Amino acid sequence: MNIESDDKLSLSGLESHFSEDYLHFAGLVNPSEKSDREAGAIWELLSLKQGGSVLELGCGYGRITNRLAEKGARVVGLDLSPILLKKAKQDAAKRQVEVEYILGDMRSFSWRDRFDAAFLWYTTFGYFDDADNERVLHAAASSLKKGGRLLIDQVNRLALLRDKSPACDVVQRNNDLRIDIMTNDALTERLNSERIVVRNGCVRRTRLSIRTYGFPEYVRMLRSAGFATVEAFGREGGIFASDGPRLVVLAHK
Repeated sequence: MNIESDDKLSLSGLESHFSEDYLHFAGLVNPSEKSDREAGAIWELLSLKQGGSVLELGCGYGRITNRLAEKGARVVGLDLSPILLKKAKQDAAKRQVEVEYILGDMRSFSWRDRFDAAFLWYTTFGYFDDADNERVLHAAASSLKKGGRLLIDQVNRLALLRDKSPACDVVQRNNDLRIDIMTNDALTERLNSERIVVRNGCVRRTRLSIRTYGFPEYVRMLRSAGFATVEAFGREGGIFASDGPRLVVLAHK
């Protein structure tokens, strides 16, 4: 099921995908050393400093948010999954850091000129249709102070066009399996994923659809949202390559 334009269908689809099953395999998909490295890259890309205010949209279970708080940032994390936010708060308490976690929709929030920086990491941009995706960018821009930075990490669409479709990815934890079948639709420019989880004798299926954008589209959307400059990087801030796996976009307000 693609992400529908109707809010209720859209949000319910996302919530079912980012569930306790998602957490069950999270440590295998994103081990601690990977999260440490990514948090360091985000810190550098956003030119963060101790005491700086940062917003993560689609913060999930706080694997990046809490690490930035450990580095001294004042962090707010927003997500629509109560299950993931509960885990994020537990991890923050374990690390003895203070993070403001908020249950909400990234398309609409009321902060104005509050943050030094904001980011969407690990393909958390593109869940909706084009109009709503641009609403996310406008909301993010409004939340930033003058001179604020916005960072977006997404799968590189050019690499998707090269790779065979469908593709299959399997993660195993003891006797439990997570199978992702991913299909790239070049006509709609959406990456569609069917996830099959086999766990505790039960089989559960969820579907997720993500709109992928090229760099020129990001430039147009971000400038329309009020950003002055837009830069492109590759995975974790490296040099962008057309055949590389990630496109990282950095915009300055």
